[in-house]
Amino acid sequence: MELNTMFMEFKQFLHDEIKISTDELATVIQRSRGVAPIPMLLWQYGLVSLEQLNRIFDWLDNQPQLYIP
Repeated sequence: MELNTMFMEFKQFLHDEIKISTDELATVIQRSRGVAPIPMLLWQYGLVSLEQLNRIFDWLDNQPQLYIP
């Protein structure tokens, strides 16, 4: 599967299942470049709870070829 397609699936999961807004996600993606992985930034900025962070990591664990910057 193409990287862009997998990343779009990840963004869709965050929007649909974790309820991250498009604006929040855009801000985190912009700031993630070279700083930290997106899931950790979502947690550090208080946009997800620890339970939601665990759900994100569980989802990522089930996507073995997906790399999230």
